[in-house]
Amino acid sequence: MPAGHMISSVVAMKAILLAGGKGTRLRPLTIHTPKPIVPIFERPFLNYQLDLLKRVPEIDQVILSLNYQPRRIEHIFGDGGESGLSIRYVVEPAPLGTAGAVRYAGEALRESVVVFNGDVLTEIDLASVIALHRERKAKATIVLTPVENPSAYGLVETDEAGNVRRFLEKPKPDEITCDTINAGIYVLEPDTFDRIPADTPWSIERSYFPSLIERGETFVAYVDRGYWIDIGTPAKYTQVHRDIMDGHFRSTRFAGGPIAWVSEDARVDEGAVLEAPCFIDEGTVVKAGARIGPYSVVGRQCHVEEHATVAQSILWANTRICQDALVSQSILGRQCHVGRSATIENGVVLGDKSVVTDFSRL
Repeated sequence: MPAGHMISSVVAMKAILLAGGKGTRLRPLTIHTPKPIVPIFERPFLNYQLDLLKRVPEIDQVILSLNYQPRRIEHIFGDGGESGLSIRYVVEPAPLGTAGAVRYAGEALRESVVVFNGDVLTEIDLASVIALHRERKAKATIVLTPVENPSAYGLVETDEAGNVRRFLEKPKPDEITCDTINAGIYVLEPDTFDRIPADTPWSIERSYFPSLIERGETFVAYVDRGYWIDIGTPAKYTQVHRDIMDGHFRSTRFAGGPIAWVSEDARVDEGAVLEAPCFIDEGTVVKAGARIGPYSVVGRQCHVEEHATVAQSILWANTRICQDALVSQSILGRQCHVGRSATIENGVVLGDKSVVTDFSRL
């Protein structure tokens, strides 16, 4: 094959991000904020996936498959200029499931396509996944990640050569033959999309992938043992922030170990206590006597008043914690108001504009 042809076949690739979910497991945080743009520190979550895609020069366009509050997402990312990637938006007329969304978004595609679930944070080497896909001339390549408790998940079984053999939905203990689960990252060939019915809810895991196995097509697995998490629950959303602060997921901000990271535009009064690792975003004010405990994230333009305590909690932007209040192991949405001497602890999740009156306990 002439070298010129080789180059052109490598260059043409698209990515589809399945970002249409309603984020029901993260409610009430996602009532006004679609899950793809919930903040991880000060950045919308989708930015982290775009960072990963940018490392693969062949990917020249990202297609965002949307359904829930698409304008909110488009308003933030625009044409992708700021992220360095061309972004195109496809809005499903109704939720089409994971495979239906891929077909709808990839209707006109002729080149290999990378597909990402919209709630996965990982440091996977995408270039290596694509290389395996091409080397095996696969119709589909699925990324698998090992888990400690296989019985809680649907497992994906492979043979010695890395071919996918079957999917086991929440197996019983005596059925467990492996510890690898679907990581929500795929490389697919568009000539297989015709088996996904048009405009019909269709599952990639339960219908599309089994069709590849039934037809004996080349369907391979890439097992990645690096960092991987699904941010879709309050516990996992909190865990992501802890992992980044602890250096389990690479971040320039916490690269040097656990620190109290404070924006240049924040104001921390003398006598306030910051315990590492923690994060204080721009425009935030922390008054004298207040304490920001470890693993706390205080979003922009927040106000933490005298002798208030925020510990192991995440506060979204424009939230006020009044004097002597305690917020511990909780997540508060935007523009919340926690009154004087109020106590919020042990996994409380408050939606935007929640008001907790003085001396209340949650």
